Order: sequence, then C-alpha cells, then structure tokens
Amino acid sequence: MKSIEGIVPVMLTPFTAENQIDWTGLERLVDWYIAAGVDALFAVCQSSEMQYLSLDERTDLARFVVEKVDGRVPVIASGHISDDLNAQIEELQAMAKTGIDALVLVTNHLDPQNKGTETFKATLATLFEALPQDLPLGLYECPAPWRRLLSDEEFSFCAHSGRFVVLKDVSCDLPTVIRRVKLAQGTALNVINANAAIAWPAIQAGSKGFSGVFTNFHPELYAWLWKNGKQQPALAHELSLFLSLSAVTETLGYPKNAKIYHQQMGTFSSEFCRVNKDDVLEKYWGLGVILDQIRQGTALWQTKTAC
Repeated sequence: MKSIEGIVPVMLTPFTAENQIDWTGLERLVDWYIAAGVDALFAVCQSSEMQYLSLDERTDLARFVVEKVDGRVPVIASGHISDDLNAQIEELQAMAKTGIDALVLVTNHLDPQNKGTETFKATLATLFEALPQDLPLGLYECPAPWRRLLSDEEFSFCAHSGRFVVLKDVSCDLPTVIRRVKLAQGTALNVINANAAIAWPAIQAGSKGFSGVFTNFHPELYAWLWKNGKQQPALAHELSLFLSLSAVTETLGYPKNAKIYHQQMGTFSSEFCRVNKDDVLEKYWGLGVILDQIRQGTALWQTKTAC
C-alpha cells in the first residue's frame, strides 16, 4: 500500500462557462499542484463539488486525474455522497475501478441518521465486503451535509482494521489531532489535519501532513512547512501565521473565490461554480483586494522560503 502523507490538495473541478467539466483546465491544475511539490492529490472531494456531480462525472474526474498524474504522486478520491446503502455500494464500487490509490469514505454517510457507533460499524462491515480487499481506504469527516466526527472507539476500530491508510481530520481541534496520532501508532492509518489554523502545531505533534482548502492557493508554502519547518522553526511559525490568516478567506465564497484566483493565473478559463452561483466579488466587498494581497503575500513567502 502506498503511504498517503504530506501535502494533499483537495482538488477543484473547473467548469466551462457552459457548465461542462473543463478538462484542459483540469490538466493544467494537476500540473500546477505537482509543480508546487505536493505529495498526493485528493480528487473528487467537497472542494471538487462532488455533491453536484453525477456518478459518471465523479468517476470520469478520478480516472482523468489518475491518467494525467501518471504515477507522479498517489491519487485518492471519494465521491461518496449517498445515504442509501445500496447507492453507496454502487458509487464506491464504480470509484474503486478508476485506478485510484485509495478510496475515501465520508463519515456522515456511514451513519446518516447519527445513530451511533453500532450503525457506523455495521455500515462499514457491509462496505468492507462490497469493496475490493486490496484497495486501501481512507476516511473523511466531510462537513457537508453535516460534520460527523469519529469517536475514539470508532477511530481505533478503523485504525486497527488494517483497511485504512488516511484520515482527513476535520475536528479543527489540536488536542483531538494529538490524541488520534497516538491512537494510530503502530497502524497504517495516517492522520492528516485539514485546518489551517493548527496546520503547523499539528505537524509538530505528529500529524502526517495537511489537506485544507488553501492548498488551492499556495500549496508550495504548505509543502515547505511540511518538509522544512522543523529545521527552521522560527521561520515556520512566522509562515504559519500568514497561512492561517489567508485561510480565513474560505468564508468569502469558497470554492468560487479559488476559481477566480485560478482564472486570474490562467489555470481556468472560467470561474463557473455549481455550488455557488453568487457574484462573490460583489457580495463580499473587498474580496478582490484580499485575493490580490494573498497573491502578493504568497510571492513574498516564495522568496523567503525559496519555493
């Protein structure tokens, strides 16, 4: 099994102005991530607008990313959006055939009515039987439609099952990350934090990387933090403040604001977004200035870290 660790961007899905997947833009995006020094790619996730993609679109996206990455880094994907168990089996089996390195399960769909650990384990048992035994699995505490955090018992069960290689931790809580890192010791399950505010202390505490939304703005800075931060802790702390404050912009119309950022860079031809139809530059006064400042700040930090 390939180890999933390091900087794992949550991939965007570019669309044309006519609401079709922009495959040319997606290829440019894949190359942009890899040039930034990322360690893996998380295709077909919430940032990909997976809840607004058909099953065919989800599997086509994953297959395309696998093809364009061509083994340069591992590719993981979810596309797990259904509550009905039969629908889950259908969509996960389809995704399992795309050539991805790990298939990511969304925790809220493993217990859609929040009944508790017994239901969670029963759903997992059914999926374990339905999915290829040799395909590594991941877990994702996706906040949509609601965030279901794993209990310590559930986390330990998954860690010791031998099936899971990565958790995208969305607890946004450093003590929880630290506790999970300890619970996972001796297993193949890597805990990867998704919250920019604790990215640096979580890495210091043993989190195996970062997989937050601002990997769509400056993944190379997170890559520097992951690979060089412990050798230059003072500079890493200073950088972590810029990364944390920049990431607050997520609240101002993400993922559409990230698509505008990429359109301005030339990665995407359109800012079209299925999940957000607002004119976010009009709705959030000052967003355009903030995006420019993030770009300028990123360039300054690229120079300071020689990214």
